[in-house]
Amino acid sequence: MLTELRDGIWWVDLGSVNAYLVDDGGTLTLVDAGPPWRAGAVLEALVEANYALTDLDRVLLTHYDVDHVAALSRLGGLDVEIYAGAGDAGLVAGDQTPEWRTRKGALQLLTAPLVRAPSADTNPVTDGDTVGSFTVYETPGHTDGHVAYVSETLEAAFVGDLVRESDGELEPSPWFISTDTDQVAASIRRLADRAPGFEVLGMGHGVPFERNGKGHLEAVAATL
Repeated sequence: MLTELRDGIWWVDLGSVNAYLVDDGGTLTLVDAGPPWRAGAVLEALVEANYALTDLDRVLLTHYDVDHVAALSRLGGLDVEIYAGAGDAGLVAGDQTPEWRTRKGALQLLTAPLVRAPSADTNPVTDGDTVGSFTVYETPGHTDGHVAYVSETLEAAFVGDLVRESDGELEPSPWFISTDTDQVAASIRRLADRAPGFEVLGMGHGVPFERNGKGHLEAVAATL
C-alpha cells in the first residue's frame, strides 16, 4: 500500500515493515527495501507513484536485516547507488557474515539464506556524510552499523529500527532484536539533540508521523 506523506515522500507499507520512496530534488530514492517476498509490492508502489524501476536512482539502507535489505536482489535489473552504514555495508554486500556469538548476529545468521547480495555496489557511509539532501547520522544499537538519514530540505528523517511506533507513541528498538539497548538509548538521545527540525518521521515498523516528527523523537528521548 502506498501513502503520500507529503509532496514527493511516500510510505510503502509492506505489512510488517516499511519502505519509503522520496523525490530528493529529482533523484528518486528508495529508503530500505523490505523482505524478499515483498519485492513485488515495492515494484507496484513505484508504478502507483508513476515511476518505473528504471527511474530509481539510489537506495539508502538504514541497516542490515532481512526485512530491510533482502528485496534488493529480487528487483531484477536494479542498477543504482546503494548506501549503508559502514558497520553494516560489508554484510549488505555479502563480503562479511554476521557474528554468530551475539544474539543479534545469531538472528541474522538464521535468516542469511534469504539474503543475497545486490548486483549494485554498496557504498559505506559514516556520521556526517551527505547523500543528496540527506545527512547521515550513525545510530548504533539495533545493529552495529545502523544509521539514520535526515534531510533538512525535505523536513524528513528516516530512522529504520532505532525506534518503532505503537498506538501513536514511539518506543526504542526492543532488546531481543538489538545488539545493545544502551547504545539504542544513547543513539536516540544523540539524534534528537543533533538533528535539525523535521516534520516527517519514517521508522521501519509502525505508522510514520507526517507532522512534528522531531517532537515525537524528542519525547521518547526524554524518557530514556
